[in-house]
Amino acid sequence: MKLEETIRILYDAGVEFVVIGGAAMGLQGSAHLTRDIDFCYARTAKNMDRLAKALEPFHPVLRGAPPDLPFRFDAKTIGNGLNFTMTTDLGDLDFLGEVSGLGPFQDVLAASDMKSVGGVECRVLSLEGLIKSKIAAGRPRDLYVLPELRGLNEVKKKTGLE
Repeated sequence: MKLEETIRILYDAGVEFVVIGGAAMGLQGSAHLTRDIDFCYARTAKNMDRLAKALEPFHPVLRGAPPDLPFRFDAKTIGNGLNFTMTTDLGDLDFLGEVSGLGPFQDVLAASDMKSVGGVECRVLSLEGLIKSKIAAGRPRDLYVLPELRGLNEVKKKTGLE
């Protein structure tokens, strides 16, 4: 997983995104480890085109799909879908058009913080946003991390690092 490199590529291409999931947890201070990088992306025509062009050199394929399944990650495909779990030369990347418990990109953006990642200023889902999304997802692996996220959020509030 190449978090800083991936963020730089998306940023340089002008893609509107918010880092979510396990990568956001790590950037917010969690000790949780993740094998993929999750993003929520803006579903505008311009942004979907930028996203497709930014990832094209990294050979995105659907993760878990049969290798002979025809797949082209382009603006049309993105527009016809919503959530994409892919394997790329950068590692496993997930792009979500909506986040459980939060909604579409604009709502996710509103629940994010600005963070510097490898010298790039980007949006990262806040601890409160992560907590809401994990509760809404309701999977055992999401519920498992809630005590840590809540603890980090309390420390953040008590120390005034909001």
